[in-house]
Amino acid sequence: MGRHTLRITIQETEEAVAIKLEGRIAGPWVAELRNAWTEAAPRVASRELSIDLSDVTYADAGGKQVLKQISKQTGARLVTSTPWTQYLAEEVAANKTNRIEGADHAGND
Repeated sequence: MGRHTLRITIQETEEAVAIKLEGRIAGPWVAELRNAWTEAAPRVASRELSIDLSDVTYADAGGKQVLKQISKQTGARLVTSTPWTQYLAEEVAANKTNRIEGADHAGND
């Protein structure tokens, strides 16, 4: 994966949908995230949504806005791994219904 790209992985089970973001949520990648969310949103329905921000390296204002919209619509659980991703999660958390959790990356260095 290049330095300036965004990888979006969506995994679904009967109970939950997990979106893992890796890289930069900036520039043209904001539209890609918006498109991926527009496609996935109907499938979330009443299932729990988690957004893994652990491997996000940067988010511009547009990227943060899309994350805020998703957060506001769903009350998604936001997963973080670094002080910066924790800060990002706190910034985009729409309300008290969002849970922010640190990911355990022990042994994944």
